[in-house]
Amino acid sequence: MNEIIEKIGKIGLVPVIKIEDVEKAVPLAKALCEGGLPCAEVTFRTAQAEEAIRRITEALPEMLVGAGTVLTTEQVDRAVGAGAKFIVSPGFNRKIVTYCIEKGIPVTPGCSSPSDVEQAIECGLDVVKFFPAEAAGGLPMIKAMCGPYTNLKFMPTGGISAKNLNDYLSFKKILACGGSWMVKEDLIQSGDFAAITALAREAVGTMLGFELAHVGINAANEEEASKTANAFCSIFNFAPKAGNSSIFAGTAVEVMKTPYLGKNGHIAIRTNYLERAINYLEMQGVQFDESTKKFNAKGEMVAIYMKDEIGGFAVHLVQK
Repeated sequence: MNEIIEKIGKIGLVPVIKIEDVEKAVPLAKALCEGGLPCAEVTFRTAQAEEAIRRITEALPEMLVGAGTVLTTEQVDRAVGAGAKFIVSPGFNRKIVTYCIEKGIPVTPGCSSPSDVEQAIECGLDVVKFFPAEAAGGLPMIKAMCGPYTNLKFMPTGGISAKNLNDYLSFKKILACGGSWMVKEDLIQSGDFAAITALAREAVGTMLGFELAHVGINAANEEEASKTANAFCSIFNFAPKAGNSSIFAGTAVEVMKTPYLGKNGHIAIRTNYLERAINYLEMQGVQFDESTKKFNAKGEMVAIYMKDEIGGFAVHLVQK
């Protein structure tokens, strides 16, 4: 898979923006970055699209900006010349797809039927846009098409909102979703970028779904661990569960049989999508201890610790 497309997958959500006033392009992009979404698909439905892409990429080179609603190879050249890192088309246009492939430009054409998908596969693509997502059958349609096309991934756009975002993203064949509810036209026109930042942050929060999993307590030895765990069980009527290295009191408290990471112990935070959560936190400056990664039987990462402690506690993320 192309490196740019992989980055989009780690972000998980691509704001689809329409720029009528080019002066609002950079403030809008900054608002999205501050909200945790350093990515955008700028649609070529307006005359300002090319200049908007140029200004955003110059002001925020760390932002992943692509061009959407691209209908001609001439638009491809203009978009890429302005700094676009990927191209999105509403339908499958073989001329555009072939042109982008020949020039080494990541492209995700819109596909909403098996015929579209087969043309994309024939061109060597492994990720396509599914558009218009909800109107074309939504997640059930994507799941049905994934039957014969097992190596293909989708980026649904059209009708995606905070309400159905995780329905889509929880299906492993969905690379990312495109959406515009956090970049509403009226907010852009009025210059209410604080509201856009808030909506972007809310969208990221909905996607990642951070929540407390359990608190870990470091005990000096197994006897002390058993005593501590039993105290929680007795007081709060939790059920004890002993493991090789720890004893759980219900699901909220884990007592380590010997001291582990963290001066006082550890705190586990659950998330909907571990790799996306890591990517998001790394953008905030958080560093992770690669040696603490844990994997399941399928080879999927299910846990990792942050390098730095918080309040004397080591912190690790766990996959829901």
